[in-house]
Amino acid sequence: MKDIPMRKLFATTALICLAQGAAAETVTLRVLGQPVGSGLIQQQKEQPFFETFAETTGMDVAIEYLPVDVAGIPDTDGMRVLRTGLFDIVSVRGPQVSRDEPTMLGLDLVGLNPDFASGRAHTEAFLPTVDAAVQKRFNAKLLGVWPAGPQVIFCKPEIGGLADLEGLKVRVGDQSAAAFVAQFGATGVPMPFGEVQQSLARGVVDCAITGPASANSAGWPEVTTTVLPVALQLAVNGYAINLDSWNGLGAEAQGQLQGAIGTLVDSVWDYSEELYQDAMNCNTGQEPCEHGTPYALESAAVTEADIKAVSEALVSSSLPAWTKQCNAVNASCEADWMASVGAELGL
Repeated sequence: MKDIPMRKLFATTALICLAQGAAAETVTLRVLGQPVGSGLIQQQKEQPFFETFAETTGMDVAIEYLPVDVAGIPDTDGMRVLRTGLFDIVSVRGPQVSRDEPTMLGLDLVGLNPDFASGRAHTEAFLPTVDAAVQKRFNAKLLGVWPAGPQVIFCKPEIGGLADLEGLKVRVGDQSAAAFVAQFGATGVPMPFGEVQQSLARGVVDCAITGPASANSAGWPEVTTTVLPVALQLAVNGYAINLDSWNGLGAEAQGQLQGAIGTLVDSVWDYSEELYQDAMNCNTGQEPCEHGTPYALESAAVTEADIKAVSEALVSSSLPAWTKQCNAVNASCEADWMASVGAELGL
């Protein structure tokens, strides 16, 4: 009978070890999200996805989600944040981080993606190259990309077309857009999204480029008069995870995470397209306006000359400017792009 307490002790110890093992399986992932001010994709898709992640995926994962503007981190630092491991997953703002990782810009050069269908095809074609570059230089894995939506031009002075940008200062998201507006005698000014509304109001910049939904959420129509709805880019963003965090997951958990992000990305592609026309209606005082605040911007008529200028910009300005920059950090950058996206375009 004297061995009964010992058996109880062993049993109790085993239960404690099992409990500790189960607790150790819970993984906490810190997620740096899109700016709250960027609009409905962040508010209606991204944040709810991460806040209900464990419930919807069934994974034993705790998510700590923080928008980049709430965190006080510049949106240009997304890749550096990934490399340091300060956050496990970053909702990467493609145009902004392209200064650190130029390969990212190859997904969405000015003139490359005039619509959602071409954007989807081109991003899928070049994604393996971008992922390889991100893994090599920033110790991170790209899980998927999505578009904020067609990028159009909002101006404080009235304009009638691209030719009227001459002499104006235009907020741009990346070097491709800067090279494009320079063709018309404008100066491209890089600037974080959160600073644009006040900069337009104060005359620091005359015009700014973003998607209609983001502009509506950020109140740009309050300080501008005109929108020129010629689509320059799609503003391709994405989700990337620190490789140490990724490798710390088991194979099953990696598959579940990749699948969940894939579902989110597919949803955002559809939602972005839905938001575009509604936001254009809202910004210009048209109906239906279901998702945004109604304003009364003047919508400048897009001419054939404007459409032609954007289409020709790919070969004449944005592609040459980008390949020079990208090849400097990734020797096969241009060759990889030409073999994938360029082949689809017949270049």
